[in-house]
Amino acid sequence: MMSLYLPIIAVIIGFLIALGINSLTKHLKLLLAFSGGFLLAVTVINLLPEIYHTHDVKVGIFILLGIIVQLILEFFSKGAEHGHVHLDKDTKAFPLMLFVSLSIHSFFEGFPTHEHPQLLLGIIVHKVPIAIIISSFLLRSHLSKVKIYLFLALFSIMTPLGSLVHILFENDLANIKIWIEAIVVGILLHIASTILFETSKEHKFDSLKFLSILLGMTLALGITFIG
Repeated sequence: MMSLYLPIIAVIIGFLIALGINSLTKHLKLLLAFSGGFLLAVTVINLLPEIYHTHDVKVGIFILLGIIVQLILEFFSKGAEHGHVHLDKDTKAFPLMLFVSLSIHSFFEGFPTHEHPQLLLGIIVHKVPIAIIISSFLLRSHLSKVKIYLFLALFSIMTPLGSLVHILFENDLANIKIWIEAIVVGILLHIASTILFETSKEHKFDSLKFLSILLGMTLALGITFIG
């Protein structure tokens, strides 16, 4: 299933790109803005209507819970999920808290992907620039190659692991599936909106980043309604 191997390929692509760049360029920021627009549109158009089909007010509560979960995770990851890595490059210790927070985030986002190909694509588009940023930081740190490869290998399988758990235990999780997906929506809404809000430095209008966001949203709309 695509949901089990595409996220791994996305991390590998991000790592290979990171090997070939010397710094985080404006082009990467544009790619991040594009991914934020794409992910936000896919989440709102594809996943949000499905979880609200029951008209259960508790759905909104679990979406808010997802936002809170992501806020807590970012306390430990320092915002790596949306393009920021603020860790000591001189350390040789494995960045455990960064790994744990990214892994929890990735596991949750993988849960609905095997049933929502558009969402899977949105997560892939988002994961590539994030993998570039994380790989760039790790490669320029004092971590050993073994720790770097271990970090990226484990990080790459967390989204497929979330999808695999859903596939293997689909019947057992049927009663709480909608609540888990509502948490995922909250997580993704927070991530995507944060990326969009951070695209304009000091709240100055950046036409290229704005166009990147619009392009991401437009592509997501096209895939949903035409593809």
